[in-house]
Amino acid sequence: MNDPLLTVLLPCCNGGSTLGLALHSILSQTFVDFELIFLNDGSTDDSVEIALSFHDPRIRIMGGPERCGLPKRLNQGIANARGQFIARMDADDISFPQRFEKQVAYLQAHPEVDLLGCRAVVFRNSGEIIGVLPFAPTHERLCAQLWRNIPLPHPSWMGRRSWFQRHQYRLPEVRRAEDQELLLRSCKDSRYACLDDVLLAYRQGQFQLPRTLVARRALLLAQLGLFFEWREWRNAALALASAVAKISVDCLCTLPGLQNLFFARMGGSVSEAIQQQLAHSLAEYSARRP
Repeated sequence: MNDPLLTVLLPCCNGGSTLGLALHSILSQTFVDFELIFLNDGSTDDSVEIALSFHDPRIRIMGGPERCGLPKRLNQGIANARGQFIARMDADDISFPQRFEKQVAYLQAHPEVDLLGCRAVVFRNSGEIIGVLPFAPTHERLCAQLWRNIPLPHPSWMGRRSWFQRHQYRLPEVRRAEDQELLLRSCKDSRYACLDDVLLAYRQGQFQLPRTLVARRALLLAQLGLFFEWREWRNAALALASAVAKISVDCLCTLPGLQNLFFARMGGSVSEAIQQQLAHSLAEYSARRP
């Protein structure tokens, strides 16, 4: 069997409630030359059974009953990937049908780009659309404010396998900020880009202050460590100030009626075509379920 052009990495820990839709969106892509590595990280629900129920030979199941954490599972997937390109996907998001086709074509036409994302529409479990995630198209604009973050949504990533092999996820785990740590650590010798096409639907859960604070702290420590190593004192100071400002807003979000402050960055209008695409994806999978 010839190696596929693309390997898709989908880590999962107890994602059974949303996994079927995510898998369906991948297996329904217009681009078909891929393998999907399902990385089970100690799931105790029916996640593995759901993956097996698709009976698709492109699905490879790895992992096991022990909890290893997201970075270790992703590194396992990278080590076993056979594709020239590697794409990321989460168990609660939706890839629109042309995502892989457009990203593969872009990477083939732009050999200088190591890692490519796409724009993402944000939705709730109910299907309600919140807005779109922040966007920047070029490496220079994506990395213009390293002290803040690099706005390249991790479930939308597709890059060259050689890049992922050189820049693996950090262990021990940077909890809830592993993607931003990887982008920041790798930005000096990499080229990023992002398509100006909404090709992913990003599921946004309810605001949870403890989880948010864990992510803020982990990212700040990673930023300070790298900025000190690079002797970028201004970026270190701005990262600290930015974290303080964000945590202040996070605390305000716990007050009645102010939770929407957390989602303010996900603004912007969403075209009718994208609204229809999301509604179609949700309805199509619902119709296929037994």
